[in-house]
Amino acid sequence: MEITHDLLAGLSKSFGLFYLIALSIAVTIYAFWPSLGNRFDKAANSILDDEDGPCR
Repeated sequence: MEITHDLLAGLSKSFGLFYLIALSIAVTIYAFWPSLGNRFDKAANSILDDEDGPCR
């Protein structure tokens, strides 16, 4: 079997596709993990908690 440019390009595109799909699934699972909810809520509200008052 001869390794051609078309074969290598097809393999790299397929690997990249499955890599990005796996990465997006992992990020989605991480974002919706139940024990991390408090951390995300704290991060979302931390900017609002630091305000002293209206801008001058």
